Amino acid sequence: MLGIGSTAAIVYGVRRHRPARIGPWLLLAGAIAASAAGDVLTALHRPGLADVCFYAMFALVACSLLQLTRVGAILVDRARLIDLLAFACSTLLVVWVFVIGDAGQIGKISGAYVIGALLLLAVVARMLVAVGRNLSAALLVMGAVGVLVGDISQPLWPGRLSESGFVVLYLAWGAAALHPSMVRLTEPAAPRPSPWRGRWAALLGISVATPPVVLLIEGADGTVGDGVEIAVAGAITLLLTITRLTDSVTLNGQALTRERGLRQASAALVAAADTPAVDEAVRAAIAQLMPPDAIRSTAFAVDDRQLTLEAVPGTEAGAPPRSWWIADADHDYATLVCPLWLEPLAVARPSGGALILVGRRDTLTATRDTLEVLAGQAALALDRISLVEAIGRRDSDLYLRAVIRNSADIVVVIDEDQRIRYASPSLRELLGADDLPPLATLDDLVHPDDRNLLRQAFRSSGDGAVFCSLLRADGSQVLVEATYRDLREDRLVQGFVVTMRDFTQGRDPDELPQRENRDDLPAQVNRRSARHKFRY
Repeated sequence: MLGIGSTAAIVYGVRRHRPARIGPWLLLAGAIAASAAGDVLTALHRPGLADVCFYAMFALVACSLLQLTRVGAILVDRARLIDLLAFACSTLLVVWVFVIGDAGQIGKISGAYVIGALLLLAVVARMLVAVGRNLSAALLVMGAVGVLVGDISQPLWPGRLSESGFVVLYLAWGAAALHPSMVRLTEPAAPRPSPWRGRWAALLGISVATPPVVLLIEGADGTVGDGVEIAVAGAITLLLTITRLTDSVTLNGQALTRERGLRQASAALVAAADTPAVDEAVRAAIAQLMPPDAIRSTAFAVDDRQLTLEAVPGTEAGAPPRSWWIADADHDYATLVCPLWLEPLAVARPSGGALILVGRRDTLTATRDTLEVLAGQAALALDRISLVEAIGRRDSDLYLRAVIRNSADIVVVIDEDQRIRYASPSLRELLGADDLPPLATLDDLVHPDDRNLLRQAFRSSGDGAVFCSLLRADGSQVLVEATYRDLREDRLVQGFVVTMRDFTQGRDPDELPQRENRDDLPAQVNRRSARHKFRY
């Protein structure tokens, strides 16, 4: 009954908490069911079938832990664990052959069960160390301790009390699946390959060589009495070695793919001349780096105003993080935001932006570092393009300044926020000022009564003309006709070009309208022009 309840608890915990990988937990539920079946068969005096169920339990637990500790899972890099397990397996083989002997028991204790329980405890203890404070991992360790205690105490002191270890196993593993912390055990993590060290390679080599050496020693004595155990130990160490090499080859292949993709992306980004070219290069790199079915959508926004509130960096002090997550309704999917922000060059492109990917959480986690590098290279390309355009605008301003230096026309280039970027020398002569204040806006030069009219004109799109009064340095006013062109979409200008003409020059002061009639000025000009054209 405890075994059935524990199995049901694990299945219910998987359905309730929806971990990233349900396979390890279902294998764990199968192991509990196999152990419960072994207990029933033992009570029915079927020891042979019971042993099969108990061996199946250890096999299912081994498969479950293999899934939990694979590359990209909780241990991030399981190379050291595999080396230690291979060495422990070869060491236990030596203990079995030369200490336990042909009987397969230490007194009444089954050596096979104890060896399996020790290996199980070693793996779950290593997992607890890797994950830190996690109640589900601690309960798994408690269940493994219960198995070891039960395998030792039950043969020595049969009875209800000696079976308490298996009771702890059922209760602890069922509770481990019910606690919400079980989700952390299957959360994907970016693999971090460990550096090569000779002592670990020597340890793995000794582990692989131990079974043949034990077989050679027994063969030299004339009889091989532990051939099955040697074969099983040799198969386990060989399997662990193949797993170790497979992990290394997989990590190396992924590193080569990332390196090739980033190298090609860097070449494309260096050659990009505008924002669409950068967008195309980034999308091509993502298509090469990521599996096609792992990404739902990709957004490349070059301005923070194009982002949702969750994707905008926080206002905390310091540089924003290299990336962050946005939760998704589907636990298997997530949104990764990589800001297009390089702190040293922030002044070149203060608009920000971000690379936003929606896809499978495990794939995004495994390639998070690569995507951060790709976003940084894209930000560098955008900053370079912004600086090149700024230099081009500066050279254009210098050329324009040289051409119209002695012209009577007043030319002003303003940004979208009406901040003056360039003003011809004629404006300073008209205002009677030696120079304009730093970061001056057009509002600062216009009479307060005309500022609202000017703001409305620049707030709309398209070209037009307005009449307004400028404030001179001596406090007087001068009426000008300002004709503006909306060139905000132009790659080199990105602003308004305003041409001003002194409306009072060459006119009789009596012909000029008073301020209260200033709104009717364009109509009067049009009527006078029509009368002159048609001579009436």
